[in-house]
Amino acid sequence: MTKFDAVVFDMDGLMFNTEEVYWDVASELLSRRGLVFTEELNAAIMGRPPQPCFETIIRWHNLKERWEDLAAESEVLFLEMVENRLEPMPGLFPLLETLEQAGIPKAVCTSSRRRVLEKLLGTFELQPRFAFTLTAEDVTRGKPEPEIYLKAAERFGISPSRMMVLEDSPAGCAAGRAAGAFVVAVPNVNSKAMDFSCAHLVIPSLADEKLYEVLGLPVPEALKATSRCERSLD
Repeated sequence: MTKFDAVVFDMDGLMFNTEEVYWDVASELLSRRGLVFTEELNAAIMGRPPQPCFETIIRWHNLKERWEDLAAESEVLFLEMVENRLEPMPGLFPLLETLEQAGIPKAVCTSSRRRVLEKLLGTFELQPRFAFTLTAEDVTRGKPEPEIYLKAAERFGISPSRMMVLEDSPAGCAAGRAAGAFVVAVPNVNSKAMDFSCAHLVIPSLADEKLYEVLGLPVPEALKATSRCERSLD
């Protein structure tokens, strides 16, 4: 029997390949101003909600613009760019199906705005599969503060210690850890070199068998077959 009563998913870079798109959005946003988006700036803003994210960009480049205007411009760019590029991250759908078969409720806690969440989840008709979703508009102090995950535990009616949090950014992992949840880090292509020492477990993808072992759930046959194939190729 699993020791977790609920599992909470971050969204960008964890469920979908959107961190790649956000990189291009930030690059275009700054290019329009004669500036360059760097890995250092990306590390400073990843996983954080819109206001501190864009305030960091403004300070970083000494811009004379409002964060709200940058956020609005960025959202338009993102929704345009993501249209034909959105893909689920490896292992997402087998994990959702396994949790559903085990009767373990799920939620999404993201630093993105609700308009973006609805666009991404709606593309794959995923929103009905989650008990609830929390976005940047639902908290006053975003990640790395624990508020969003404390609210999730409260909505589930459980102790945070009985909740697993899946994250792809250090800020998100710090939020989950501060809330008292069990934190699993799944770094993406833009965060894999970052510090995830605050996570209880670090795995390369949602398809990793260690995740199922910690959850106390059976590994889906499709993932077992993929793993056997990879080992034979090695």
